[in-house]
Amino acid sequence: MDGVAGASAAAEFQRRHEARQKRVQARHPRLGRFLLAAFDDPSSTTAWSKGAVGEEQLGQAFAKKAGDQLRVLNDRAIPKTRANIDHLVVCPSGVFVVDAKRYEDARPKLQVTGWPFGPRREWLYVGGRERTKLVEGMHKQLSLVRDALAHRPDVAVCGVLCFVDADWPVIGGSFTVRDVQVMWPKKLIAMLGEPGPLGVDEIADVQWELHEAFPRHRQSG
Repeated sequence: MDGVAGASAAAEFQRRHEARQKRVQARHPRLGRFLLAAFDDPSSTTAWSKGAVGEEQLGQAFAKKAGDQLRVLNDRAIPKTRANIDHLVVCPSGVFVVDAKRYEDARPKLQVTGWPFGPRREWLYVGGRERTKLVEGMHKQLSLVRDALAHRPDVAVCGVLCFVDADWPVIGGSFTVRDVQVMWPKKLIAMLGEPGPLGVDEIADVQWELHEAFPRHRQSG
């Protein structure tokens, strides 16, 4: 295990939370404390806190299985941007780029339009709301990771949206949307343990190359 799962999201929540406190107290010197006590942070801020919890939970699940055949890089910086990759996992079957999402009690679903009478189009819905932008974001991460491993064309690079605390059905539930797999932590852990072509030495080498391409995300301050 390398890196702290959820660190970037937790830091971003804290930054926004403190900025709001300063902003409200500056605008309302007398009532600022009352307003802050009476009204919670906006959802755009609390989403970072929830996201951090989801990443932490998934990171803890990885930690229980991590070893020579399952190496995990948490909270990796994307150079020249403020963005990060939640988890990079190297295992016998290849490299998995994992984006942890925490939508409590909301059910992820695949919706297909067009087919069979027109071009097939796939959409991701979570809790009844269209969230295909999550898939698009994953494809951007996949492109960066594949570029970093371009000299290793035989190493498979796969994308996973892992929903923590979601409303998954008792039977089935996982699916693939636009070549990105969607599942829950337990199923992901089981999949990462499947056999594959990469040996222990190659897994270690790939982990180090990914560490150099995507270093630990450093927080300012």
